[in-house]
Amino acid sequence: MAPVKSIAIIGAGASGAAAANAFAAEKYFDVIKVFERREEPGGTWIFDAVPPELDLVPGALPYQLDPPLRIPPALPTTVRANTQERFHKTPVYDGLTTNVPEIAMSLSDRRFPYGPFVPHWVPKNYIREHFSVHGHDKLLNLNTTVERVTKIAGDRWHLVLRRHDALLDRDEWWEEDFDAVVFGNGHYSVPYVPFVPGLAEYLLKFPGRVSHSKSYRGPKQFTNQRVLVIGNSTSGYDVTDQLRRSPLVQHPIIQSRHSRSLWEGDEPPDGLTWKPVISEYTADGTILFEDGSSLAHSEIDAIVYCTGYRPSYPFWDAKKNGRDLYDYEANRFAGTFQHTFVPDYPTLGVIGIPRSLTFRSFEYQAIALARVWSGRAKLPSLEEQRQWEVDRVKERNLSHRKFHDVEWDTGETEEYLTFLYRLAGLPLLDGTGLTPPVLDASTRWAIENIRKHPIFRPTRSSAKGGQGEVANEGDWVVVSPWKDSLSFI
Repeated sequence: MAPVKSIAIIGAGASGAAAANAFAAEKYFDVIKVFERREEPGGTWIFDAVPPELDLVPGALPYQLDPPLRIPPALPTTVRANTQERFHKTPVYDGLTTNVPEIAMSLSDRRFPYGPFVPHWVPKNYIREHFSVHGHDKLLNLNTTVERVTKIAGDRWHLVLRRHDALLDRDEWWEEDFDAVVFGNGHYSVPYVPFVPGLAEYLLKFPGRVSHSKSYRGPKQFTNQRVLVIGNSTSGYDVTDQLRRSPLVQHPIIQSRHSRSLWEGDEPPDGLTWKPVISEYTADGTILFEDGSSLAHSEIDAIVYCTGYRPSYPFWDAKKNGRDLYDYEANRFAGTFQHTFVPDYPTLGVIGIPRSLTFRSFEYQAIALARVWSGRAKLPSLEEQRQWEVDRVKERNLSHRKFHDVEWDTGETEEYLTFLYRLAGLPLLDGTGLTPPVLDASTRWAIENIRKHPIFRPTRSSAKGGQGEVANEGDWVVVSPWKDSLSFI
């Protein structure tokens, strides 16, 4: 690998902030640029008061919903502004707060101003101020979208960029080359709605009735309406809880869920009715559930799908780069080492994919990448890196767990962060480079004991035999799968 002297960082959220700080601290790189398509840093924590109006397509994936733009034939150029949906608005809603204690979530050099859980504007302002406090705001290229990333000779990268001029409502297009690229563009942009028989027809029959939580901003949107919420993970729990506590909507709120979450007891709270998974939407608008129960179209006014997102990389030129980046069938970034490095492309790094301690884990990734690309740390052999992925795929398939989930209760978070910590090592004696953060006793205690919501369902660390929830039913012992203490991230 040739010396890396120029770095392009895609995204100015928490991942981009951590990356900019780590690479600048090495005092090795000649060029560091952070490209952010929004008007300010903050990433997914930027609040858009006017929600996006999205056309939902059941079962559709990002490469279908978020295709690359057509690039002008000659660059640089200035052309009419793009009108294609790019999913740039965030899913932040009124009342949203963080769900990781601030001592563990914030970057190690500056903590949030208070905690343990803070409203959404605090992390947004924190990210913006982090760039400014360290003088890295000069690295920012705002209102600038990376539209194409193509590998060129010498493991370098060719980027096609588009900056929107809001005053003139025009798009400026140009090209730049870099020695290395960091993907820190997040994965909460393109909403996912699962395929359900009859849902596509239901969307046409009842326009405006079905939405995704990305467009949710608060109970006011559903004044005097009867609401069905699909999903009970983090956003599903929050949306349902807000609606059932609000006097504006009609009660009870109905929630369709696949299984119990950590925060749910044996019975639903007041104002809430639980239903199982939807099996079908019939031609007359009836909603059928897996237990045989149903809701007539006249019994519901709004449906909110809280079913998550899929990562989108419309800028990745798969044809010229040799392969796709993301395996949507397996739901993982293909060909990574430690969720951060990409053996097939040694000058490509990824920050923010694994489910771990959010901001803090991004810092470990960023420092490790910066240290490797500055030549001050060395990765294992390519064979060892690729074997890591093979072994992890096998283990995840056996345990039926997601590839990028890094569990706390099993000790995997400790193992993962320790690897990055040791790979990066200490800065130089003169202070060049960042020191990877420590997870001290106070931080660990906060992770394990401070909860945004009460936990009703045992985690692995508290369950009998470390297996999960155990119940006796006659001659049988029923063991429910345990859920990691940080599964809400």
